[in-house]
Amino acid sequence: MKVSVYDTHVVKKNGMKMHFDIIVPEDQSHEKAIQYGLEYLKSVGQEGQPLTTKECRFCHMEEAPKNVEKAITEKGYFIYEMEGCN
Repeated sequence: MKVSVYDTHVVKKNGMKMHFDIIVPEDQSHEKAIQYGLEYLKSVGQEGQPLTTKECRFCHMEEAPKNVEKAITEKGYFIYEMEGCN
């Protein structure tokens, strides 16, 4: 499965920064990726934090590993947490 990767940086409620990738099927729009990002922020207690095209930028396309493909099949997207997400 070919996917689009969106590099995302969000300031948390405590002022610290979160860095994560939003990974979606290649045919999904940037707006849909942002919607998924907002869903993820809500799930980690960061709802209400700004997430626009300024914080979430298209990075690249790649072939998805099996675990990412499975998550996308189940949820529609995959979040790859990198910094400050926990």
